[in-house]
Amino acid sequence: MQRSDVETALEVMRGLFPETPLQYSQHLSNRFGADIWLKREDLTPVRSYKIRGALNFLHKAIKKGARQDGEAKTFVCASAGNHAQGFAFVCRHFGVKGVVFMPVTTPQQKIEKTRIFGGGFIEIRLVGDIFDQCYAAARAFVEEIGGYMVPPFDHSDIIEGQATVAAEVMSQLPDDATPDLVILPVGGGGLSAGMTGYLDGIVKDENFLLVEPSGAPSLKRSLENGRVVTLPKVDNFVDGAAVARIGDLNFAALSKFDSAQVILMPENAICVTMIDMLNVEGVVLEPAGALSIAALERIGRERLKGKTVICVVSGGNFDFERLPDVKERAMRYQGLKKYFVLRLPQRPGALRDFLELLGPNDDIARFEYLKKSARNFGSVLLGIETTAPENFAGLFERIEGAGLSYEDISENEILANFLI
Repeated sequence: MQRSDVETALEVMRGLFPETPLQYSQHLSNRFGADIWLKREDLTPVRSYKIRGALNFLHKAIKKGARQDGEAKTFVCASAGNHAQGFAFVCRHFGVKGVVFMPVTTPQQKIEKTRIFGGGFIEIRLVGDIFDQCYAAARAFVEEIGGYMVPPFDHSDIIEGQATVAAEVMSQLPDDATPDLVILPVGGGGLSAGMTGYLDGIVKDENFLLVEPSGAPSLKRSLENGRVVTLPKVDNFVDGAAVARIGDLNFAALSKFDSAQVILMPENAICVTMIDMLNVEGVVLEPAGALSIAALERIGRERLKGKTVICVVSGGNFDFERLPDVKERAMRYQGLKKYFVLRLPQRPGALRDFLELLGPNDDIARFEYLKKSARNFGSVLLGIETTAPENFAGLFERIEGAGLSYEDISENEILANFLI
């Protein structure tokens, strides 16, 4: 990838949308004693950086002769998220036909947003219950019609398009500032491969940190094994970065990095960042968009102090119906909410006695008898919220002192998913 090619791609982009802001975060800078800059890719027309790769791919394909007899070939993508929306927007911009394959399980909100962005130039086909089935159908359709498959990340033109984020960053930084640390979210690897490639020779390799969700560590496992590894399963909570297999071209570009440079962020820790950015900064982020900011806490103030840090905020397509789940996860990660099963005597006044054990800042958020027909003792599912993690130590001490037995299931993934 040549830097000049990236800058040419950037010129094409300016015909569609302005550069996204590089915003100085006073809140985060004060918190970590550093100069923290946020590259706001959540402020593109489709609220993610994916529009860049799609635009570069289609522009080059059309330039190379995607039109036959005055008509453009059909472009095809398989996606239920940001790639579909960026693809649809670009198809409308160029006035070419695009077909988007989505799983049948795709939320209606995402389908409608893609349809709105694409207007009359997009056809949406719902195929399969999972993405693999959807992707296979899209590939078969491309072969059948002789169309163009627009991949989400594993293509040189996509990587080149995503690299324009780095070109903008370098033009937007104050003249006296150079990045000491660049923190990049990683899913399929298109953004990170493009940006690290463009910044090669400007930012030292050791000054990049790459962030993946803990439930989808495709890059880290691949670096540890020295080859591309397909994960047997992924946690889809961070849907914009939950990729089972990093792209082959992307891994080739990122293979120079040490696996220790890849930070794995727990999904619940990402939720803490999402809530913090919403409450303090008024910024709406999707889980993948919060990855680089969430990593700041893991990196720590000592390492960040005095540095100029770039965090790429990759997207803000957040469905607010997920907000209760995000808040729940954040509170559990912070130790402010716990679930446990309490063994309660089946006698009059037992519940009142238990309620008197609660502290002044403890609140019952869930109460459900699990076994209502028990003669002597009943099992109760309890959810308790409090204002400080240390409050739970006192509560549990009082419960044990009262001779009651309980089991904390907050971190028991199987039981928590089943009961909560």
